[in-house]
Amino acid sequence: MNSVETINIVKVVAPAAISFVVGILMTPAVSGYLYRNKMWKKKSGKIATDGRATPIFNALHKDKEIGTPRMGGVIIWGSVFITIFAIWLIAQIFPNNITSKLSFLSREHTWLPLFTLFVGAMIGLVDDYMEIAGNSDYFAGGLSLKKRLGVVFLVALVAAYWFYAKLGTSTTIVPFVGIFDMGIWYIPFFILVMLGMYSSGVIDGLDGLAGGVFMFSFGAYGTIAFFLGYINIAAFCFVVVGGILAFLWFNIPPARFYMSETGSMALTMTLTIIAFLTEREMLLPIISFPLVATTFSDIIQLLSKKLRNGKKVFLVAPIHHHFEAIGWPAYKVTMRYWVMSIVLAIIGIVISVVGYF
Repeated sequence: MNSVETINIVKVVAPAAISFVVGILMTPAVSGYLYRNKMWKKKSGKIATDGRATPIFNALHKDKEIGTPRMGGVIIWGSVFITIFAIWLIAQIFPNNITSKLSFLSREHTWLPLFTLFVGAMIGLVDDYMEIAGNSDYFAGGLSLKKRLGVVFLVALVAAYWFYAKLGTSTTIVPFVGIFDMGIWYIPFFILVMLGMYSSGVIDGLDGLAGGVFMFSFGAYGTIAFFLGYINIAAFCFVVVGGILAFLWFNIPPARFYMSETGSMALTMTLTIIAFLTEREMLLPIISFPLVATTFSDIIQLLSKKLRNGKKVFLVAPIHHHFEAIGWPAYKVTMRYWVMSIVLAIIGIVISVVGYF
């Protein structure tokens, strides 16, 4: 192993470890603030996307949402921001061959995902705060779905324009098939993918579930980026993995706090950017299949109720709550999702190696 390979490995692994430590260290202060200020929903339960009540979900979670703070996603993106800027600052204050190479904050590769992470985190934080402060018979207040989708649409539009106009990207690669030039249709394609990924954020509903799925997805794309030679992107992915691991340390059952919108919104949007930066967006349905399945189970449930006079396909949607409703303990659902995520991440990495030209 030569010196360049060694530095690249350290550049990817070290920030992940630092991010994990930073997340662990900042948690007592964050957790203390959340509990002191009772940053949790005032009433358990929710309303379905079609506006109807969800009695089965409410029965399953009647004792789980009150008393456990939201906004736990702060641990994830907080540790990411601190780690990235700390490494960058050290490189600026002590410029030398090693510190400059270890810094991975670059205009070409990491500005856009970092910007996306920031926007998603801040909008999600506002939504979480409004939901905690609000009040209703079934759910607390928050930003409306239209407003959140509007933000995601704008971020996706800016990112798509950046890829199309600034980076000159208009193609997508279908593994084992070939390269397809989409022309201007690349922009709506990009937007649809990000909107679809954002909709999967509702997977945040069981202790440890969302964190584990996101961890393996970012880990897979970090590994793919490393093998492609996109070292800065790989380092970014793994610094996110480190932050998620710190979050999971406190989110495994019983959860000390929930990720909520400030985490899920930031991660779903950023994962989309990473997929397009590595030109492996077509692997998202494989690597992030649990997220995709979450979205489609909601869509299937809504269509079924609309077209079949209220009849449902699942007892509860999204599908992970269906598994709860048929008797699976929450920890079993989470662990099986983790196992499935590991297998799918490996499959995605293999396809990236052998299925692209």
